[in-house]
Amino acid sequence: MGNQLIWNDRYNIGVDIIDREHKKLFGILNKLFDLRQQEKKSHWVCQEAVKYFKEHTLQHFADEEAYMASVNYAGLETHKRIHRDFRDRTLPSLEKELERTNYSESSINHFFGVCAGWLMGHTLIEDHMIVNGDPGKQWTQLLPEEEQAVMGQTIAGLMHSMFQLDCHLISNCYNGEKFGDGICCRLIYGARENKLREFFLIFEEQLIISTIGSVLDMKSEAVSVMLTNVTRYVARQLVGRLRRYFPSSEEYELKEEQLLTYEQFQRIFEKQSPQFSLLFDTGKGYFAYCAASADALQSEGGVSIITENAMAEVEKYLQHNQRPRRDKENKNALETKKKLLVVDDSDFMLRAMRELLGGDYDVITANSGLSAIRDISLDRPDLILLDYEMPVCSGDQVLEMIRSEKDLTDIPVIFLTSRVDKESVRKAISLRPEGYLSKSLPPETVKRKIDEFFEKRKT
Repeated sequence: MGNQLIWNDRYNIGVDIIDREHKKLFGILNKLFDLRQQEKKSHWVCQEAVKYFKEHTLQHFADEEAYMASVNYAGLETHKRIHRDFRDRTLPSLEKELERTNYSESSINHFFGVCAGWLMGHTLIEDHMIVNGDPGKQWTQLLPEEEQAVMGQTIAGLMHSMFQLDCHLISNCYNGEKFGDGICCRLIYGARENKLREFFLIFEEQLIISTIGSVLDMKSEAVSVMLTNVTRYVARQLVGRLRRYFPSSEEYELKEEQLLTYEQFQRIFEKQSPQFSLLFDTGKGYFAYCAASADALQSEGGVSIITENAMAEVEKYLQHNQRPRRDKENKNALETKKKLLVVDDSDFMLRAMRELLGGDYDVITANSGLSAIRDISLDRPDLILLDYEMPVCSGDQVLEMIRSEKDLTDIPVIFLTSRVDKESVRKAISLRPEGYLSKSLPPETVKRKIDEFFEKRKT
């Protein structure tokens, strides 16, 4: 997670009372994040910041719902449900954890992570639907709250029987917020009519170490290949027990198992309409369970696990997933990999760029302008390779948003384009990118030009 939530005009929806409150909520969370990093500050200072954030959040919800009612917004009830979940379940649970742990670093990290992720996602997606008149579809498939409660109780019971944990449901509208380092398992089941059911289980690292690690009597501060493999099978066992809540589940069989980074999970999940999306505090770490039906598989480059390649692929996954933390721990090292964000609506192009550049650079990907902006805000890259011709939010629009924010304006951007006519080149250059690369160039030429770009910046 970055050091600040960066406010940008893209968060404005054009309703003054809502936009003012969004900006204020961003500012309060940033203040809390600053306090977290000042070790000498007593916990009551953080307590006051949390209280202030909560009061403004509740008033914001009331104002937002009043506005939606005044314009007869079709998604009002869905919005109310999301607000109610955050107000009545998520915030109180986070507050209890802060108090229980005397405002420990991990509990403040949880509070900041969940609230920041929730605020960004809700502002960029749900709230923009208000002025578009589109009620959205992400939460339209959620099962009734009583069924959510039964599922939550069932999962809590299973976690207690397996690990003697007392789980508390934090949210039944979990929206993919990052709450800490961990492992994300994706299980994909298929039926004859090509219908898919997907299950996502996200285990915080400290939960894995304190439960599965203690059962195996493993003394470790990080998740190992062995712990990851055991966690995979725990995920499969949990899903096996929970599938009975889905009609005709016996017709489905496991087609694929993947390990995802948080970023890959978020990009897949934002396109889903989940039936269950639950977040739990186990007392030892956080755990999320999401389930959705789909007609087609969303691919974001997750590590596919089969028996023959399991050990090697899990080791690669851990090396990639734990790299950000290792980089932070070794920030004074002479050589660290530069971070590249590749933005393109073509999955083929994203895979090709990962394969081409992943050996020498830390490559993250986004398949839309919206995903790119979120990634830039949360995890600042050293260079952005930006597709010039994307639908909905084009490359030039993304670059204009980047250049309009003073904290982002110095991030270098190179356009990727399949058009090299003079007019297209002239328009691209007017937006002040570092340059542009034709997609028709040989891969080795693209790699050489990226290397040359960073070499020049050293001098």
